Amino acid sequence: MRKVYRVTLTADERAELEALTRKGTGAAQRLSRARILLKADQGADGPAWPDERIADALDVAARTVGNVRQRFVEGGLGGALNRKPQCRPSKVRLLDGRAEARLVALACSEPPAGRACWTLQLLADRLVELRVVERVSADTVGRAMKKTSSGPGGWTSG
Repeated sequence: MRKVYRVTLTADERAELEALTRKGTGAAQRLSRARILLKADQGADGPAWPDERIADALDVAARTVGNVRQRFVEGGLGGALNRKPQCRPSKVRLLDGRAEARLVALACSEPPAGRACWTLQLLADRLVELRVVERVSADTVGRAMKKTSSGPGGWTSG
């Protein structure tokens, strides 16, 4: 099988990978990738093992070895060892710190007329009324309230 992605480590890269694996501390995935690169090295000091042999020796899939080779060639040592950045960013929080502060202040205030206490739905509706947020669910309000240790406990989930 012809290797499209040839791993050729410099002396400095080889020393860095050997030190990383010798130390043995760090993320398991990072250490595994370092070992793959050391075995796949086709330079003068490298053993140049085939992918299947590396996969068997390190108990990983052969495709993993190929992926690490590709990431090394395309992104260098850092690209091969570190996790890929997210292709889609995490969901933006509806209630940031400022909105949560307004929520806690609202929950600590007197409940609306005719009510004994605040409900999560009433709090969510009032946050929208006050234009703190454009929209928010009672579940989101509940998760935010659960994080706070302050508050009189004068609201219910009903």
